[in-house]
Amino acid sequence: SSARLERFLQQCAENNMQVVNCTTPANFFHALRRQVAWPFRIPLIVFTPKSLLRHPLCVSKMDDLSTGNFLEVIDDVVDKKKAKKVAFCSGKVYYDLLKAREENGRTDVALVRVEQLYPFPKDQLDKIVKSYSACKEFCWVQEEPENMGSWALVQRKWKEMPLTLISRHESASPASGSMKRFQQRQQSIIDRLFK
Repeated sequence: SSARLERFLQQCAENNMQVVNCTTPANFFHALRRQVAWPFRIPLIVFTPKSLLRHPLCVSKMDDLSTGNFLEVIDDVVDKKKAKKVAFCSGKVYYDLLKAREENGRTDVALVRVEQLYPFPKDQLDKIVKSYSACKEFCWVQEEPENMGSWALVQRKWKEMPLTLISRHESASPASGSMKRFQQRQQSIIDRLFK
């Protein structure tokens, strides 16, 4: 199916639901576990593309499943003193960015995964920003067009954060209809981050 993330995020208010976009099997498991363990019930909306089912990097150790809990934000493991740019993202675009970073040998770009979009984990993100004290460039990266995806929610919930958006140009359609064009647009997003 082609779920439209922005349509669910537009309905989010007053903590009426949770919206997550998990990038690891363990975090997906812990999101479901947390949902069952909570003493209250609100809807849990999970966005995870089918392509992550067979992605070679989208794996978890058994220990990650048997211990720990749901991580609303997953910080990078790069040397924070060397990071010149921090890219916040959500979902499978992380793996494209990670691959490009490794191929280019870049150690100065941190990739921070926002696993829970709503309720927006602003306090956790603010702490992460402070930990990159030497960094002056922060951006939000999404593969959806500018007028879709999670960008509108991020702008609304994190107003004081000066983020640059790296995404496709606004569009009336969520997909280009051509694999070649999709790959060109995806590569453009990656190139803009690592320029």
